[in-house]
Amino acid sequence: MTVDLSVFTADVPDPVIERIRRARAVLAVGHEHPDADTLGATLAVCRLVEAHGGRATAVCSDPVPALYDFMSDVGRFRTEPERGLEYDLLVVSDCGSLERVGEVGVRHAELFTRLPRVVLDHHASNDAAGEADWIDAGAAATCEMVTLLAVRLGVPLTDGDGALASDLMAGIVMDTATFAHPNATPRTLAVSAALIEAGAPLADISRRLYRTKPDAQLRLFGRVLDRLRTGDGGRVVHSTLLEADLAETGTDAAHSEGIIDLLAQSETAEVAILFKEQGPATRISVRTKPGGVDATELTGVFGGGGHARAAGATIALPVDEARPVVLAEAERLAAAAVRPSD
Repeated sequence: MTVDLSVFTADVPDPVIERIRRARAVLAVGHEHPDADTLGATLAVCRLVEAHGGRATAVCSDPVPALYDFMSDVGRFRTEPERGLEYDLLVVSDCGSLERVGEVGVRHAELFTRLPRVVLDHHASNDAAGEADWIDAGAAATCEMVTLLAVRLGVPLTDGDGALASDLMAGIVMDTATFAHPNATPRTLAVSAALIEAGAPLADISRRLYRTKPDAQLRLFGRVLDRLRTGDGGRVVHSTLLEADLAETGTDAAHSEGIIDLLAQSETAEVAILFKEQGPATRISVRTKPGGVDATELTGVFGGGGHARAAGATIALPVDEARPVVLAEAERLAAAAVRPSD
């Protein structure tokens, strides 16, 4: 390997290293409604544990969407811990809060509370403060952090004939939109270069995540884009995804990935919001422009979090009731985002 990541490995806290090295049976958990970052990080954690002689179970509350079938070993994900296995460590990856684990955390609350834990996350809003909770808001993706963890643990990034590198690269590609977002730093690029050298097929991963969509998904995008609305003189753009849209286009929730990024391309908008109907509740995805509104300030009002430019929240109101409440707050924040050209 010619890409040297050792200059960054001091960023990995020692308690994280110690707990993973010692663990013999790890419950590795990602967030509900999984994406490539939580999947890649969780699969990588399993490989790291197994490389040190332990066992690991990859768990997610929801089934993995078909979009991510290209990721190696993605079929090992379960929706429940293994019966009869005496776990000695919980590793939670890419969850801005423990609640983001979803229903599996509720069903197994006693287990999740009892186990020693490691939290690996890059969401600025995460306030986890345990001895082995590693929150790095400067990381573009949790997979960027886990790559450094692998190096510290002495596990080659080529592990699994490049499968480890490919899974980690998928998370970075997803969370940076193939390095188009401002969260991609020199460290992100160095980590990505090392993963490519280890066998990660960057071009293929980017194509699968961002440049390949089934016709049904394109029809879904069309419905949502047709509902595009603006507020505050164009400073806020928003649209709504209804559950009926999924049923009528033959898609599922995972196919909505990317819609918010299209809304955020608005030339005038400081804030872009996608309202997603989820039964009696509403999920919002928020994007904001650099130097303007902090997305976590908006979502934090509704108990959510994330990053300054990309955040989300779930609101216990039907979509028609949630929309005006959220828009009022968004327009207030957007109006205060004064730029030099204003």
